[in-house]
Amino acid sequence: MKTTDVLIIGAGIAGAAAALELARNPRRHITLLTRESDPCESNTRYAQGGIIARGPDDSADLLVRDILAAGAGASSPRAAQILAEEGPRLLEEVLIRTARVEFDRTPDGDLAYGKEAAHSRHRILHVGDGTGRAIISAMMEAIRQRPNIEVMTGLTAVDLITSPHHSHNPLAAYEPVVCHGAYVFERKRRTVHRTLATFTILATGGLGRLYRNTTNPPGARGDGLAMAHRAGARIVNAEYIQFHPTALAVPGAEGFLISEAVRGEGGILLTPEGRPFMHKYAPEWKDLAPRDVVARAIHAEMEEHGYSHVLLDIASRLKPDVIRSRFPNIYAECLRVGVDITREPIPVVPAAHYSCGGVLTDEWGRASIANLYAVGEVACTGLHGANRLASTSLLEGLVWGVRAARDIEARLNNDPAIIRPPAGDIPPWDESGLTEDSDPALIQGDMQTIQNIMWHYVGLIRSGDRLSRAIRELRHLQNEIETFYRATKLSDGLIGLRNAVEAALIIAQAARHNRQSRGCHYRVDSVAVGERLL
Repeated sequence: MKTTDVLIIGAGIAGAAAALELARNPRRHITLLTRESDPCESNTRYAQGGIIARGPDDSADLLVRDILAAGAGASSPRAAQILAEEGPRLLEEVLIRTARVEFDRTPDGDLAYGKEAAHSRHRILHVGDGTGRAIISAMMEAIRQRPNIEVMTGLTAVDLITSPHHSHNPLAAYEPVVCHGAYVFERKRRTVHRTLATFTILATGGLGRLYRNTTNPPGARGDGLAMAHRAGARIVNAEYIQFHPTALAVPGAEGFLISEAVRGEGGILLTPEGRPFMHKYAPEWKDLAPRDVVARAIHAEMEEHGYSHVLLDIASRLKPDVIRSRFPNIYAECLRVGVDITREPIPVVPAAHYSCGGVLTDEWGRASIANLYAVGEVACTGLHGANRLASTSLLEGLVWGVRAARDIEARLNNDPAIIRPPAGDIPPWDESGLTEDSDPALIQGDMQTIQNIMWHYVGLIRSGDRLSRAIRELRHLQNEIETFYRATKLSDGLIGLRNAVEAALIIAQAARHNRQSRGCHYRVDSVAVGERLL
């Protein structure tokens, strides 16, 4: 058993920001867990386009306006205001001064601000097309220099420890639900141990791997959402799954993100025959329309004409040396699979990219369960509403990671009654009666079934019939998986499968419940008057 002041589950920008802020007090002990062997491996690492700052002709009010417009009327004005006012200062304080991230600069040495879809100003800072990789690498280097942050890799959280659910004390049943840490599976030794914490921060990222086509890495399977749901946390806006319009559609590189910054730099979407088409769907914004509009436009063109993909042309818009300098990773990856983006257009398709909803939090990251926080993509601060504005995700993770840490520090200082429960009150993990070994083939087969159900029935285009069928099939699959889980020795794959089917059901049920099309939730059988659809 392990004890700590703060347990952070997940090591992307949100978890890392919380850890760095908490570590400012040398008396605090922070435990940062990740299921990966490399602590830099997370959704953050794959963020290409950039992070919002404040451009030279920009203001907080302008950014708020753009966030609310992209969110299709469902974004929290308060959350947008917090991000717009605090984000640029925290970017300077944490990323530039503390982590020393080297953002791209102009020939004069000034920060280079890019522009992306649905932004009214140039305000995006970037490091080539590998911004997320540069940020998380720098943050992890800063974390390694903090002796009171313990980074533990190769560990998968199984379930949150909550009272009264996990308490031996029968009188705890009359008390509010409180989080006391998590049961953690050590992948190398295949054992489960208790990690007790005064406060727990969920920073587990997204759930794109629930879909057949996604830009997300393998770990994005809804672990945090499912754990929080089982513990009784309130989940909101789960139906709002953002599909990125442009993922590479070439064998051997499926799902590789072609950043929105490519269109921000002038890239044009074309049919396979070479005809532009975005003017038909968004006359004002054209190729820089919000992501939901662009993704559905591509989907419509593919369905109507039977295309397997469309094309994204940057070769005719920028000089080859500029393309190679601005998009070195995209250039290298495309070249690896036979596409020279300085000479020819890029084959692309839409792919599941970002979960706009999640574990409901207040403005300090507090979830509805006492002593539990959620930050980053697993959380729903209300910022993204029904459709996330480009490049807000990294900044949201930074801002709410810091805010959660500051709230925890204040509570630890001001409320001495907040203590960890005695170890004897929390039972150890019970593995008695587990006789079966997990079969990777069965796990992979069930995961592919979930991905296909979600792609076809809970994807870009939804209907009541599709959603009802998805729920029926997912419920049946969940029963089978839960029976298997109760008799099988744990593995990371089995934990992920159990979480994936639960997260998929949460999304499908929320989508069926919401009969109004809005943002990235599009139902063909119930279209709201005046909503932006295609």
